[in-house]
Amino acid sequence: MTQELGLDGVIRQRIRGLRLARGWSLDALAARCFLSPSTLSRIETGHRRIALDQLVPIARALGTTLDQLVESVDDEDVVIRPMPEQARGLTTWLLSRERALHGATVAKMRITPERPAGPDHVCVHPGHEWLTVLSGTARLQLGERTILIEAGAAAEFSTMVPHSIGAHDGPVEILTIFDHDGERAHLHAADDAPPA
Repeated sequence: MTQELGLDGVIRQRIRGLRLARGWSLDALAARCFLSPSTLSRIETGHRRIALDQLVPIARALGTTLDQLVESVDDEDVVIRPMPEQARGLTTWLLSRERALHGATVAKMRITPERPAGPDHVCVHPGHEWLTVLSGTARLQLGERTILIEAGAAAEFSTMVPHSIGAHDGPVEILTIFDHDGERAHLHAADDAPPA
């Protein structure tokens, strides 16, 4: 019963928060979902039970879905427990859920000198890529240039330029953000690579 009351309170906070984020008064939201301002006020403050037939028009008016409005608040929607995926010289931990961040994928990568890199192992795809080096030194092959990126530094570049990322003088750990094309080019290409 306590869990139900907790979720009920979260739903009320979501309705109020979304309304305020849009700069709407109770009257403005009420006009959009065909409820009275007093009914909406009692829903937001917990003085009225929330009925499903009220939530549907409220969600629609707020530009969200009923599922998003009533989704659970347990830790599973917050905590990500990444499992390492291995390829030759590369271990990847996905740190975001599928299609999170508007289609971007966040990953931590540990690259060792065994990973094929350099001019013969570049890829090209639409979009941009961003990375920061957590430890070690990354060797970014970007077109004709070789750029060393040390721990604490970041890089952002167009992925239409032929590129590859390798380790320089020992293992390197990076945090990277891929768009959909980058995820397919880097992560799924690694899956398809024959084991060493």
